[in-house]
Amino acid sequence: MEIEEKPPFDTPFEWIGGEPQVRALVDRFYDLMDLEPGYRDLRATHGSSLDDARDKLFWFLCGWLGGPDHYISRFGHPRLRMRHMPFSIGITERDQWLACMNQAMGDVGVDETLRARLQQSFFQTADWMRNRGV
Repeated sequence: MEIEEKPPFDTPFEWIGGEPQVRALVDRFYDLMDLEPGYRDLRATHGSSLDDARDKLFWFLCGWLGGPDHYISRFGHPRLRMRHMPFSIGITERDQWLACMNQAMGDVGVDETLRARLQQSFFQTADWMRNRGV
């Protein structure tokens, strides 16, 4: 039996660097979505402005990572799948979301061990959000 090494921080929120780093990650994620042609289908699922999405993802990730529950204090339970049902999310959108987030994590310097753990969790959540087969 392997014993997994204890992470250097109590929460991923602390490990990533708190609110300033979560904000940097979210901003880089949405900047990439706007800049990179490879994320075109993902960008098309959003409205003309990404400002609202930036704030909501920042608030959500803070709590999801073990920090302040900004999202829940504003909107209640996230109900992620229900809130994403109006958007057409298939494998392409899932994969572009994951690639964009992975690139953003690399660009803002998320620790490699934490990045790998987050990628696994992001995949499980993003795959669960799919509401169409392709």
